[in-house]
Amino acid sequence: MALTVRVPSPRSPSGRHGVAWWYEHELGWATAGRAAGEPVALRTGLRFDVLDLPAAAGVAVLRRLGGGWPVAVEGRRMRMLVAAGAADELPGLLDWLEWGGIALDLVALGAGDRTTAPIPPGWSGSGSSGGVAWLRPPEPGREVEPTLPAMPAVGGGADAPCLVRLVDTAASECHRVRLLGAGRTQRLASS
Repeated sequence: MALTVRVPSPRSPSGRHGVAWWYEHELGWATAGRAAGEPVALRTGLRFDVLDLPAAAGVAVLRRLGGGWPVAVEGRRMRMLVAAGAADELPGLLDWLEWGGIALDLVALGAGDRTTAPIPPGWSGSGSSGGVAWLRPPEPGREVEPTLPAMPAVGGGADAPCLVRLVDTAASECHRVRLLGAGRTQRLASS
């Protein structure tokens, strides 16, 4: 299944303010130091963590759960922002949901990790990340934390999906994508 992302028409950042400035000043998100020419990276574990999964699985998750929390795509990968601390919860949640020990292409980025910053909504790609775009962008001037999937007792707003439900759905869809991929490989080998 091919994933097509439609990005709005580009506009250039105004003046000296670049991608890192936008994330730091418009959203209040921490960026990581970078060498010249490298894409801007966002620090995870402070305001949010990230669930990274195959885009095909991510599309199915979004279809099943709906919601409006920030989600980015890069090639065949999808990055879903979740509440800070969720990365630490992932292994225990997968075990509790009986997904532990099953090979899933589901990775959590948390404290001490980084993720490439998507191009801010409506900006051109100059001076920014290599091919990362917002599918569901964050809104400047609006706190992101209440929209992020979280553990029910810890946080998240009334409209945010439960982290347990998100992880269970993501694990199921990642497993489905892996099984479908294995089936295609077997058909090709027997041809």
